[in-house]
Amino acid sequence: MAAASTSPNFSTPLHNNINLKTFPKCLNTKLSFSSFYVSYNKSIIRAKSFGATKFDEVVVDEEMDKIRRLQNGSDVRGVALEGEKGRPVDLTPPAVEAIVESFGEWVISGLESEKGHPVENVRVSLGRDPRISGTKLSTAVFAGLARAGCMVYDMGLATTPACFMSTLLPPFMYDASIMMTASHLPYTRNGLKFFTKRGGLTSQQVEEICDKAAHKYANRLAKVSTLLNVLPTKVDFMSTYAKHLREIIKERVNHPLHYDTPLQGFQIIVNAGNGSGGFFTWDVLDKLGADTFGSLHLNPDGMFPNHIPNPEDKTAMALTRAAVLDNSADLGIVFDTDVDRSGVVDKKGNPINGDRLIALMAAIVLKENPGSTIVTDARTSMGLTRFITERGGHHCLYRVGYRNVIDKGAQLNDEGIETHLMMETSGHGALKENHFLDDGAYMVVKIIIEMVRMKLAGSDDDEGIGILIKDLEEPCESVELRINIISEARDAKAKGSEAIQTFRKYIEEGKLKGWELDACGDCWVSEGCLLDSNHTPTPIDAYMYRAKVSNDEHGEHGWVHMRQSIHNPNIAVNMQSSVQGGCWSMARAFRDNFLKSSGVDAFLDITQIDKFAENGTVA
Repeated sequence: MAAASTSPNFSTPLHNNINLKTFPKCLNTKLSFSSFYVSYNKSIIRAKSFGATKFDEVVVDEEMDKIRRLQNGSDVRGVALEGEKGRPVDLTPPAVEAIVESFGEWVISGLESEKGHPVENVRVSLGRDPRISGTKLSTAVFAGLARAGCMVYDMGLATTPACFMSTLLPPFMYDASIMMTASHLPYTRNGLKFFTKRGGLTSQQVEEICDKAAHKYANRLAKVSTLLNVLPTKVDFMSTYAKHLREIIKERVNHPLHYDTPLQGFQIIVNAGNGSGGFFTWDVLDKLGADTFGSLHLNPDGMFPNHIPNPEDKTAMALTRAAVLDNSADLGIVFDTDVDRSGVVDKKGNPINGDRLIALMAAIVLKENPGSTIVTDARTSMGLTRFITERGGHHCLYRVGYRNVIDKGAQLNDEGIETHLMMETSGHGALKENHFLDDGAYMVVKIIIEMVRMKLAGSDDDEGIGILIKDLEEPCESVELRINIISEARDAKAKGSEAIQTFRKYIEEGKLKGWELDACGDCWVSEGCLLDSNHTPTPIDAYMYRAKVSNDEHGEHGWVHMRQSIHNPNIAVNMQSSVQGGCWSMARAFRDNFLKSSGVDAFLDITQIDKFAENGTVA
């Protein structure tokens, strides 16, 4: 997740502030400490002494790369528990401590640069999802922040949006916040998301922090202590955040009969997937008068025993659909683990996620802000573009990645182009009115408000919220295929870039008949993204291109989007077609006339492409 639009103006180099900081004078409680050990290749490291001086002199590229590889775009993610075949544990307490210490120093340096003088009592909060590795890694977070000289506040079970809001809502208003989560990934994974009052950190800022952390990690060599001079202060921020959401609903519905319980008479099903989203049921909906009987998987369980907490997960949506229909509910809600994404089910049981959710939010936003530009990633359908433009909006296609989409919207607003909604097909969505924060709960709040307004206005009760997207044209076919990169982990990014740049070259040279790089208005899918209209694109985090495909029989009938994953050593290939069999024919052309013809299949595992090209399925 991360969130808000504009990145902090924290530009002071970290190397000016990497010395160990002392604790504030008020921190005087002593705790016992535990030690964590890092295994090293003995053939590389030879040390006669474990003294601090010797540690500072050791620089080991292999160990430093372990930290750098934990960067995942604007987040940090890794394997925190054993249990994944072929994936060793790499998000260890020493790694987390080094990264968080570097983040704390980055925050302090930024504040000092901003204020022009030294700062004290810098306050940082930590929230986490229910993953079972969270307790152990939280201790490492507390230790890292303490090393940096920060005051630490423990929010306990929280959501990613709440962590950002803890920097804004009084009386908390922390200087920075960290959310420990790996979103919808398996229970063995965990990660970190970073925020200041100005939003989530950029990929470049996280890269800088991880680079400094890599030096700390390597120089400490064999042993890292997590000595805490003070217990973190435990705080209940989620109650404040839930009240914030309740007040928004009450004020904007402004119910003429029962202002404080505007959801009276509505039944709403919540599927929290055993993540952090259960609070929305009992601390938001119930207190506003809604009937939430039939809700699913509200209790946090870091093993996620029922299904992946993910609004894109078919099991999650199917279970929610069944609960809505069984209970004749007005709405179903599906949250991901840390509640920065959501999806819904209308009262007829229709799942609303992906393009449908973007269309629903676009319909609501364009009612309130006519003529607004709406930014999405470049995997959305041609039908969605028509849906937006028919309602007077402007559709800006941009590069895949929720931070890319959100930051593009913020940039357009800075340039004077009203852009109120930025949304990715994964369910990450941000609104200008909500600090450009991708908040799954806030998205649902907007949908609930519209649902109540529609009923108050006398809309057909049999249709429900789904009536707003009944004329959305959906593609005839849609498929996503994966290509694994065959290389050492450290070379995977370069190999992926090579394959995707070759794809671009093949299209430009006309080697794929009927294929051309896609365009939308003044923007072109070029240089790995849709370039900004002012010709100042943000740095590229992963290369990607979208090609529109035409033939003599059907004209322009689909597109192929090829992108490099920033999460894993693979390439995602998305295809959509408005004609039956279109994805199959595009897949054959993609395989025969590009992958094999260019020779990039020598370092790519194209098994999924082969299966789909031959059988029309990946099963």
